[in-house]
Parts: sequence; C-alpha cells; structure tokens
Amino acid sequence: MTDKILHANPSKNRTPRHRAREFALQGLYQWLLNNEDAATVVNNIRAAHGFDKADGDHFTVLLYGAIKDSVALRESFAPLVDRGVAELSPIEHAVLLIGAFELKNNLEIPYRVVINEAVELTKSFGGIDGHKYVNGVLDKLAARVRPDEVAADKKR
Repeated sequence: MTDKILHANPSKNRTPRHRAREFALQGLYQWLLNNEDAATVVNNIRAAHGFDKADGDHFTVLLYGAIKDSVALRESFAPLVDRGVAELSPIEHAVLLIGAFELKNNLEIPYRVVINEAVELTKSFGGIDGHKYVNGVLDKLAARVRPDEVAADKKR
C-alpha cells in the first residue's frame, strides 16, 4: 500500500487537523477490519495520497491513542449505544473511537468542535443517517466526561 493509492475525502477547504481525523478514521477502519498492528496501519496511511496536507502529529496521537485506549474508550460509549459495540458499522465504530478519544484527551478542543468533526467524518464516509447516531452518542458522552464545559455551554 505504499503506492499512495489511499486518499481521504476529496472535498476542498479542509484544515490540516480535519485531514488528520480523516486519515485516522481510515487507519482505524483498517485496524478494525484487518486487525493489523498500529505501526503497519500508520505506515500505510502515511503513504496515502494527500497525507502531506494533514497534521501528521495530530494523526499520530489520534490513531495510536485510539488503538491503545480502545478498550476504555469502548467502555465509555458502550452504555450509550443501542446495540453491542461489535454491531456498529466499522465507520461509526472508528468515528466514536476518535470522538471519545478527543473528548477525553484533547480538552483544549471544545466539545462541540469534537462532536461536529465526528459528525462531518460520518457524513463523508458513513451511512445515510450514521451522523445522527454519532452525534447523539457523543453528545451524551460529552455530558459525562466534560460536565462542567457542557453545563456552561447550555447556560448560554
């Protein structure tokens, strides 16, 4: 896969950080389906067309972090989904891992931005109404992991 054949959503006007999330989504998708080790996934994705326009550091943190913390991340959103985590589509599963990771570990990113980015990823790569599902789950998760930020936002 070093032929630079993979590429993220071709729409324009995406920030390097958004592109990093797109590539992290592709990497998590590959990891979920093929059960490859993180280093192999990272090498495959870094060889993808357009990766040079992504925030490589954020990509690395997201992908390695979501894989390393996958058990705890799944445990955090499992009570909020209406089916078993294994029954989620691979895209929804990967986006929820990214969203849960950012909510828990990137406190400098407002929770609404985390949710919006996850929704946009799901709109681009997921099923027809998957974005609504992801939005609902991450909104509930945000209230649990960032209660003060969510409460302050609701007072506005």
